[in-house]
Amino acid sequence: MSDPSALSGIRQQFPILDQEIHGHPLVYLDSAATSQKPQTVIDAESRFYEQDNAGVHRGAHELAARSTEAFEQARAKVARLVGADSTEGSEELVVTAGATAGLNLLTTAMGNASLGRGGTDARRFALQPGDEIVVSQAEHHSVLLPFQELAARTCATLKWLPLTEDGRIRTDVADQVITSRTRVVAVTHVGNVTGAITDIAPLVQRAHEVGALFVLDACQSVPHLAVDFHALDVDFAAFSAHKMYGPTGVGFLYGRRELLEALPPAQFGGSMVELAYLDRPAQYMAPPARFEAGTQPVAQAVAAGVAADWMLGVGMDRIEEHERAMTRALLGLADVPGVRILGPQETQGRIGTVAFEVEGVHPHDVGQYVDAQGIAIRVGHHCAQPVHRHFGVFASNRASTGVYNTVDEAEALIEAVRGVRAFFAR
Repeated sequence: MSDPSALSGIRQQFPILDQEIHGHPLVYLDSAATSQKPQTVIDAESRFYEQDNAGVHRGAHELAARSTEAFEQARAKVARLVGADSTEGSEELVVTAGATAGLNLLTTAMGNASLGRGGTDARRFALQPGDEIVVSQAEHHSVLLPFQELAARTCATLKWLPLTEDGRIRTDVADQVITSRTRVVAVTHVGNVTGAITDIAPLVQRAHEVGALFVLDACQSVPHLAVDFHALDVDFAAFSAHKMYGPTGVGFLYGRRELLEALPPAQFGGSMVELAYLDRPAQYMAPPARFEAGTQPVAQAVAAGVAADWMLGVGMDRIEEHERAMTRALLGLADVPGVRILGPQETQGRIGTVAFEVEGVHPHDVGQYVDAQGIAIRVGHHCAQPVHRHFGVFASNRASTGVYNTVDEAEALIEAVRGVRAFFAR
């Protein structure tokens, strides 16, 4: 990835980058919010609508067969990317509307189990007063809120792992926070504010020691790191396609096969029921169909499969190498007077997602100033207010990288940030 010509070839596959913003070449440093899409992914979604569009797993006509095959092949491609069961029709990967939908599906299903739904096999998911759910201070609201609500519905107790001064999840207190009463541990793999990679091994080990389920938010790791859910030994994981160079509107919930088989459904309707009656309970289909009620985001899933293949074609080792180079470059923000980075300031154990504050200047003003120079960054609390409180701020600026970014673009951002305080002091 250090070869400029190879990187140039990759950049040229992203048509949106070939434009000017406010008279400047676009510098897109907001991939943690949503990544841009290579032409092959854009074409895949369009091609599906042009040639194969039909309902999946219903109908016996040719288009229905082709759309079903494309949908299940896409599921298998994404499964290969993340180290799940990668056979066609994988039973370990549920197609959802995104990671948020996947985590809400999981917590709703666990709430249903707590009400006695799902029979004997589902009892392992049931919570009751006195049980504990553990998250961390670094969580995105899409992790925090569903599990907070699950705790409220079941009268369980929500606990959290604290952070180090630079924003890493503290694993040294795992034995104290994760106790014999803990039933679920849900944490982020990579912080969407700090960019810190969580050392999940001791957390997974401790969770399993006490019989708890381990749920991983993999939204920020799948696009940047080689991820293998089997090797990580996690029980569930959620991630979104739009952060891994795929389309919006689709994501995935991974679950170990035996767990998905025991989990009761969370949504109800067409395509997820084997037998339905008026006078007795329905018999639901096996996973993953049990969790995919209604019309699936078929074209988006097909394009997500193409994105997964595209990432594997680039090579996750090359993507990680590029990520390290971009991280080193963006950490140069710390050398700008008046700038504080919220997160680790060393390249090891982190990705190129760098949140920062500029002394005396509101993040929205910083964002508008650099946008005027064609540079797109995120401003706000990034749907992670507790971690911002940890750093003593309400909001921040955030630059985040994709495989299409260059060191020159990182330096352009740093140069722009150098001018912020002087501009607003006038």
